[in-house]
Parts: sequence; structure tokens; C-alpha cells
Amino acid sequence: MTDRTTSTFAEHGALARGAFAVMVLVSLAVLFAPASDVPSAPPGVDKVVHLTLFAALSLTGRWAGVRRGVLAVLLVVYAALSELLQSLDVLNRSTSVADWLADVAGVVLGLLVWDLLARRRELRGR
Repeated sequence: MTDRTTSTFAEHGALARGAFAVMVLVSLAVLFAPASDVPSAPPGVDKVVHLTLFAALSLTGRWAGVRRGVLAVLLVVYAALSELLQSLDVLNRSTSVADWLADVAGVVLGLLVWDLLARRRELRGR
């Protein structure tokens, strides 16, 4: 990462908030699409999607300036609620503890990556 990129990621400006908003919209589309709109995939791919989606939500949320603890709690609750809502007749999807665990792992991964990037940025600033 260049110094310019590092400083861009350090700021919590409109770009960061916009990226987080886009990720929230993507998550709504992915998590709440009816079963008929969900493409078939090999076993396990859905877990990768869940992990990646929530890692991206964590990263963009931190970039947007949401505090670590607040973001973690909100995303874990959002993950749990999304799994419960997927079982509604209108979506006709299944609730899965494994999907929720993949979501939580994505939250943790995203927060850890953000912390690593922040430490790297801090070391470059010294």
C-alpha cells in the first residue's frame, strides 16, 4: 500500500461512509433474496459468501469510523436476525447456525484485518 492509499484509509470521509452503505445494501440483497433468486453452488460456497460478506461489512464499517465494539455487536446481531428472517415463508430459505458462524468469523476476520492495517499505518507514520 502506498502512503497515499494509507492516508485515504485513515480518513472517515464520504468515500468510506459510501463504501459502507454500499456493502450494507449488498448484504441486504444477498441475505434477503428469495430462495428462487439464489443460484445453486457447490457445497460450502455459501459459507465463503457469508464470511466474505461480513468481513467486508467489518472492514468498511471500521473505515467509516464505526467503533470496533459497536460494529462487532451490531454485525453479530444483524447476522443472527438475518438467519432467523430467512426462514420466513416469503423468502423460503433455511436458517443455518453454520451460516451464522461463518458470518461471525467474517466479522472477526474483518476486524483483525482492519487492526493489522491500522498498526501498519501507525508504524509507517513513525
